[in-house]
Amino acid sequence: MATLHTVNKSSFDKNSLEACVRLAAKGGSVIMIEDGVYGAMKGTAKSAVVENAKGDLSFYVLGPDLKARGIDESKLIDGVTVVDYSGFVKLTVENDKVQAWV
Repeated sequence: MATLHTVNKSSFDKNSLEACVRLAAKGGSVIMIEDGVYGAMKGTAKSAVVENAKGDLSFYVLGPDLKARGIDESKLIDGVTVVDYSGFVKLTVENDKVQAWV
């Protein structure tokens, strides 16, 4: 049973991303939205959270939220996929359930 995990809080303010990665089952997907997109940036103190979990989980980031925060896609951790709203909907359909981490 695959789960899509949504993380909408900055990993610099909350521990939502860390908790999500720690508790998500192998084969799950994580999409970072709203301020959660900061967790997808390479070269930060929190980058290792995503980098170390890439073998077990698939990571996505919502492109419009990146743009709204002035983050260029070149600043993302390798292997994080940028999706638009249609891609977000597709992920929700492809997974059996959705778990929000706030």
